[in-house]
Amino acid sequence: MSLKKSIIIIILILLVDQISKFYIKTHFTLGDEYRVFQWFRVYFVENDGMAWGTKISDFVSFISDRTAKIALTVFRIVAIFGIGYWLFDATKKNSPKVLLLAIAFIFAGALGNIIDSVFYGLLFSDSHGQIATFLPAEGGYDGLLHGRVVDMLYFPLWKGFLPEWLPFFGGKFFTFFEPVFNVADMAISTGFMMLLVFNKKAFPKKE
Repeated sequence: MSLKKSIIIIILILLVDQISKFYIKTHFTLGDEYRVFQWFRVYFVENDGMAWGTKISDFVSFISDRTAKIALTVFRIVAIFGIGYWLFDATKKNSPKVLLLAIAFIFAGALGNIIDSVFYGLLFSDSHGQIATFLPAEGGYDGLLHGRVVDMLYFPLWKGFLPEWLPFFGGKFFTFFEPVFNVADMAISTGFMMLLVFNKKAFPKKE
């Protein structure tokens, strides 16, 4: 697969990701939910940290939330350059198509969430109790590098109390699947799954 085709895939994923986030920000208030099916809902939340909503400051107590946010965003930017070089190098070496496709998915997903983290604080007003405005006259809800990642895809496939006989979690209320995520997260997860499932094809042993 050529670099040109990889870039087309990246652009398509980015368009779907950013259009869906723009729609949610300009049509939903934070916490709004639209039930498509019992097991699939559009549920607007914003993620201020890493995966699962965790923050660097949760582990390093002497760092403030804002400093941790900048550190995380800068790390993501550095990482995206590394992934981009990986894609360029893999294309140059005529690596297997499945590897190039996986890297393109990971790159697109990472870049999609970086756009939120870097620019959304400037581009949108706050979504708390109101529908956000794009390019508000009074300025965005925060500064550069302090944007929050928009999540909206929620699949609560099962909710209920776990059997009492289960160790540790018995009798507790449980939701499967709990996380709320976005198209960029799906792209990253898909890319990593491809690397795991098709590992031998992606990294063939040299004779």
